[in-house]
Amino acid sequence: MQLSVRLFARARDLAGSDSVTVELPEEASIADLKSALLSQHSGLAPIVSHLLVALGTDYADDSTMLDATADVSCFPPVSGG
Repeated sequence: MQLSVRLFARARDLAGSDSVTVELPEEASIADLKSALLSQHSGLAPIVSHLLVALGTDYADDSTMLDATADVSCFPPVSGG
């Protein structure tokens, strides 16, 4: 399946785009998505393991399964005060 992934903040800067398309197997998890982002969009390498992934309006952990209709957004971790 192909998923369009929206990128924000540093992820957007590293990828050079506000969205990327990722090719995944039909049975794929968030962990698989992160691996695909790393291999298919190498500019994200410095932060891909730390990305926060949201499906719609809810954050998802690495074991969450994806489907072709998923609304996926990736955010770098936020820090500061």
